[in-house]
Formats: sequence, structure tokens, C-alpha cells
Amino acid sequence: MKSQGPLAHAQTPPRFVTGVDGLRSLAVIAVIIYHLLPNRMPGGFLGVPLFLLISGYFVTNQLTNRWQQGQGVRLRKFYRRRFSRLYPPLVGMLMATSAYITLFDRPALVHLRTIVVTNLTWVYNWWAVGHGQSYFDRFTAVSPFTHLWTLGVEAQFYLLWPVLLLASLKHLGLTKTRWLTLGLAIASAVAMAVLYDPANINRVYYGTDTRAFAMLLGSWLALVWPRQQLTTQLQPAARRILEGVGLVALGLTVASFFVVNGEAASTYRGGMFVTSLLGMILLATIVHPGARVNQWLTNPVFHYLGQRSYGIYIYQLPVMVFYEALFPVGNHPLLSAGTEIILILLISELSYQLIELPTARRNWRDWLAWRPQTKMAWGSLVSALVILGVALVGIFGPQPQPTKSALQTQLQHSKQATAARNKQIKAGKVPQVDVSSPSLQKKYQLTKQQLAKASTWQVTAVGDSVMVDAAGDLQEVMPHAIVDAQVGRQGDGGLSVLKDLAAKDQLAPKVVVNLGTNGAISDQTAREIIATVGDRQLYWITPHVPTKPWQKQVVKQVHELARTHKNVHEVAWNAKSADHPAWFGKDNVHMNEVGNAQFTRLLVVTMLKEGK
Repeated sequence: MKSQGPLAHAQTPPRFVTGVDGLRSLAVIAVIIYHLLPNRMPGGFLGVPLFLLISGYFVTNQLTNRWQQGQGVRLRKFYRRRFSRLYPPLVGMLMATSAYITLFDRPALVHLRTIVVTNLTWVYNWWAVGHGQSYFDRFTAVSPFTHLWTLGVEAQFYLLWPVLLLASLKHLGLTKTRWLTLGLAIASAVAMAVLYDPANINRVYYGTDTRAFAMLLGSWLALVWPRQQLTTQLQPAARRILEGVGLVALGLTVASFFVVNGEAASTYRGGMFVTSLLGMILLATIVHPGARVNQWLTNPVFHYLGQRSYGIYIYQLPVMVFYEALFPVGNHPLLSAGTEIILILLISELSYQLIELPTARRNWRDWLAWRPQTKMAWGSLVSALVILGVALVGIFGPQPQPTKSALQTQLQHSKQATAARNKQIKAGKVPQVDVSSPSLQKKYQLTKQQLAKASTWQVTAVGDSVMVDAAGDLQEVMPHAIVDAQVGRQGDGGLSVLKDLAAKDQLAPKVVVNLGTNGAISDQTAREIIATVGDRQLYWITPHVPTKPWQKQVVKQVHELARTHKNVHEVAWNAKSADHPAWFGKDNVHMNEVGNAQFTRLLVVTMLKEGK
């Protein structure tokens, strides 16, 4: 008997593919874990391309199927159905978040009106390219709206792709449309690689043109792998191959969540495209009715999460931002993460029951005729009106102008002073330290002998905003120290600076690293830092950042590096400063004058004790 190929006509596959809920669940779980515990799942942001793949596949499959059957495609109806699905939950989230900001977080009113308007008009991603926060900056004034760039990309795809697809099918035919779609996907990936700029990742991360390849790969799959033409009857060998491919694709997709780095150049120069290809292959095996991959990803938990994945996604970041502003999550990251997940699930369930389901069941005429009949209905209506009213006050009321905080001004002045001091040192004009000064000895609690020793050290210090703040004190005690510090610097950024200095033979015998304030440091990055420093003495300062979940992980990482490398020394600032809130400013991360002096003292004492 002749075996049937995977595209042979057979029994019509079921309309709903339950395993897709499983894929959506994996995607939303990855994104949430990435935001809650980025050190545990650094590649969790790759869950977003999976959502885009699914959208591309099913939209294109629906439109192409109607075209092949000779049925007319009513674009107005298509747009109405798609946007009636997207709009209500988004509006609910925007109003609830705006109301919270109006009542409890008024500094966040800056740009609120613009953010709301650009989201409602589906162009927020383009606004975020030039004005938004980096998706990977989890420390400086994190926005509860950052993740909504995805909806702008998806909505723009819904608007443009049906027109382009139907025109291509009409004038070029199916085969050429397949090639066109694949070509556009590759062009999008090439655009991401070409436009990638490590100093401005926002352009390629938020841009529709540079992120379209995920949706286009899903669309191409729909053109070459249409569900309606997939057979439910496969020979055992063919089924085993299909399921084996699905299993491998699933394993590699999950593995990518743990190993891909969102700030590495390789991610944007082909890495994200490759992981999207893996997702496309996995989706192909899920939608095939002749394989069991769909069954493997079908269970009540995945069904629940998949059906609510939209609400979970849009509410996750507001919950995290507001919760983490109130509680020191860095001290108990797992407990805090569990609490935040519960809150996200509760709020998304409310959105599902009160917004998504009712709007899916009623059209606008039904809503005009609707009247509350129960106390619960009246309570829901009144609550919604109150939230809306408060939100509108914040959105349309006076918008505060962006201003620099006292900390930002302080950091800017410190950075300018450090740059001037570095220039003097490189010119051989090193200021002398009066090691006999009683005021200097008192300020840093160091003896004359300790100050004299520190004043002779050749030091290269690389760090983030905490070191920007403390640089003046460091260079007062260690006048030969060259300090390269940058606000918002991540581990990869610090590594790049060290590599550049090493290549120019400008690394001093003693290297100080102060990284980990702005995010977790991957083990690979940590190993590369140590390799770059070579046989020099490396002093790694543990971060004090109790408001962020990666604090304990970085502290543990530095401790282990110091234990396993003879030339690596832990400067235990996290432990030293734990019981001294008076050393810090309002954010409990950047130090005041006393804290900067204590920070410097601890570094000097550690270098005297551990150095050679």
C-alpha cells in the first residue's frame, strides 16, 4: 500500500488545535519567569516570537483557505473580529494601570497620555524606539507599559498583511506568494542584523520591520503546511519522524530560554531568527493531526493558561513594577516571585471573566441594550466607572514635565568629575594624597599607613551607577585609579569595556569590578571577565540592590568565583551594608556621603587583606 504524505487529503482536522494552548503557555511562562527571575531564565523573552508565530500562522491559514475555496474575504469583518479581541482587555489594562499611577505613583504620569494614545492607536512600539526604556533595563524607572510594544507589532501585521497576502495570491499565485513570504521573513532578519546597535537595542527590538520575521515565518508555514490539507493517517515511520522532530524542536526551544542572552550581538545577528525557525518547526508538528505532539502539549493547566495568556501577558509587568516598588524582593526572590505570579493570575482571571468573555459573546448593540440586573453586576459597573474616571484624570490632567531627579543630577556631576580626573591621571598629573590628614583618616576610618599604601596602587575600576556615585571617593583614596563607570551598565557592557582596555594593554595590575546592580550576570559573562583580567588581581564588589530579585544570585555567584579563583577576591559590600540603611539614599541602592566613604573603605581594606 502506498504511504500517504503529510499533505495528502484525509479526514478534516479538528477546528481547534488544543496543543497551541500548550505552546502559548510555554511562551507566557518563559516571559514571566524572565521578568521575575532573569538570572534563572535569561532567554525567556523568546516567548514573544512564539506568540507572533502563532498569530502569523492562523491568520494566514484562515485567509488562504477562504481564497482557495473561492470564498470572499471581507477585510472589514476580519479587522472587526481581530481588534474586538485585542482592544477590550488592552483598554481595561491601560485604564487600571493609569488609575493606579494617578493615585499612587504620580511621577510616572510623565508621558502617560502619549503612552495611552500610542497604545490605543497601535503605534506604541515605534514611540518606544526613540522614547521608551530598554526592554532589558530592569532598574532605572521601569515602565509598566514596556512590554506592550508586542501589541503594536501584531496589530500592524493584522492591518497590512491581509491586504498584501490577498493581492499577492491574486496576482502572483500560491507558489510565488510562498517565496515572497519567505523572502520577506529573511529580509526582516537581515534588517535586524544590519540595524543592530549595541548602544541602542530599542531600534531592532521594538521595530515592526525587524521583528516581522516571526509572524512571516508563521505565515510561510501556513502557505506550505495548511492544516486543511494535512492527513490524519500517517504510516508509523512517518509519524515517528514527525514526532521526533517535534520533540527535538520542543527541547531546543525550551533550552533557548535558558541559554540565549538578550543583550548579546549574536541574538540579533541570526540567533533570534534561528530560535524562531525552531518555534516554527515545533508549531508545524503541533498542528499536524497525524502526530501526537498536539496531545503532548494538551492538558487542563496548559488549556487554562493558554486561554488566558493574553490577559496574563498584558498584566504581568504592571503587577511586577508596582509590587517591586513596594517590597524588597531581592531579599526573598522566590517568595516574592510566587506572590507576584498569584497576583498576575488573579487579575488576569478577573479580566478574562469580566472583559474577555463578555465582549466575545456580545456585540456593541448588545452592550448598548445591557442593563445590570444583580448586585454583582452593579458593583462591577460602578467599579469600572470609578477606575475609568480616575484614569481619565491622570491621562488628561496636567502632565508633569520630565525632570532630572536629585540622584540623576548627582550622578551626572560625579561622572563629569571622574572624566576630568581620569584625564589628569592619564596625563601624569596625579594629585597627592595627604595621608597624615586627620579629616581624611576619620572620613574613611583608615590609618596613615593604609592611606599611604592605597595611594600607590595602580587600579582599573569598571562599574555601573553605584561606582559612578562613589568614583570621587575612590579616586581620593586611590589617586592612580582610572574609573570607567556608566549608569545602567549590565554585565556584558562591563565585559566589553574590560576587553577593550585589555586589547590596548591599559588594564592595571589591580582590577575592580562593580556590576550586578542592573541585572543578573550570566556565568559565561563572568567567566569571560575573569579570562580577560588574566593573572591580575580582581576585586569584585557584591551589589546591594534589595529591590531586585537577582541580588542573591549575583552575591552567590561572586562568592563562588572568589572561592574557585585565587586571583578573584570578594568585596562583600552586600553583607557589610545590609544593616545600614542610613548609608543609602531614597532608592536604598545608591549611597549618600557616608555610604560612599564606607564603600571605599571596605574596598581598600579588602585589597590590603587579599591583594599581593
